[in-house]
Amino acid sequence: MAVTVSTVLILLCLLQIKHMFADYFLQTPRMLEGRGTYWHLGRAQHAGVHVLGSVLAFLLVGAPIPFIAVIAVLEWIVHFNIDWGKARYSEIKGYGPHEAGYWRANGFDQALHQLTYVAMAWAFVKFG
Repeated sequence: MAVTVSTVLILLCLLQIKHMFADYFLQTPRMLEGRGTYWHLGRAQHAGVHVLGSVLAFLLVGAPIPFIAVIAVLEWIVHFNIDWGKARYSEIKGYGPHEAGYWRANGFDQALHQLTYVAMAWAFVKFG
């Protein structure tokens, strides 16, 4: 099946909506606390929420299950590490929400996530 431009745009919109909910509405206190520690259960759960949303988005655009399984594992790994990098950097620098460095780190984090979605959409076109 050939993937159309419309399908890719729908996929990107679904990933954006998923990202908004997973990052801003569905985070629990466990997901937000102690994030400077690498093996953090809350961050693992947070990345899992992102993956579940992405799985739904890819199912809605008709991606094959084997492709979805691979992209889900890769997204979990990438999301977990992007968030850890931001948390660790902010912790080392001592940045909080009242400082510009915190927002620069947050913006960089969000840009990396958005580029991840572009890569996922590209992979869907190429391999899905």
